[in-house]
Amino acid sequence: MQHLLDANKVWATAQLDRDPEFFSRLENQQTPEFFWIGCSDSRVPANTIVNLDPGEVFVHRNVANQVFHGDLNAQSATQYAVEVLKVKHIMIVGHYGCGGVRAAMHGERLGLADAWIRPIHQLAKHHGILSRLTPETESRCMDELCELNVIEQVRRLCESTLIEDAWDRGQSLTVHGWIYSLKDGLVRNMHATTSAESDIEIVHAKAIEALKARYK
Repeated sequence: MQHLLDANKVWATAQLDRDPEFFSRLENQQTPEFFWIGCSDSRVPANTIVNLDPGEVFVHRNVANQVFHGDLNAQSATQYAVEVLKVKHIMIVGHYGCGGVRAAMHGERLGLADAWIRPIHQLAKHHGILSRLTPETESRCMDELCELNVIEQVRRLCESTLIEDAWDRGQSLTVHGWIYSLKDGLVRNMHATTSAESDIEIVHAKAIEALKARYK
């Protein structure tokens, strides 16, 4: 592990060479406008993908970027982001080729993660993806389910009391659904952007309609 500690020293020195006040600013202030809820996949680093420095985006990650109202870890991070940091934008970011989504689509048994990703399997079943799944269509079905999962998590987050309470207070807060491609490094907007409780179902329906049009 020494090579990691050595790499850290090189990185810290380079940061100070570019900006002598970098670490003092980080130490004394955290005022990000963005909260990223993403997948734990090591290939999807939040700050790097959107080219932001440390301190500019607050991050929570889990397997297949899931949102559960009973998940105290994610809900605590969300509450801190919304009520303490006063972020203005929440991005739920999935990615193509997600291992959790693939396992859910195929009904694979992973152990403790089975219950965590089971809702994605049900989502695929409900939207007819499983009925269209063949060796020839697997890649396309996989992309569709990764996108569908993002759209569903946006609605789920928007329906949480934490977000609805923020909107009731008049807080400026927008939830976005994005997906990242490992093939080209680009982030794509799923057009599930929601800024008010009254918009949740309308935005969700339009995003699902657009999804179906892409994969019909």
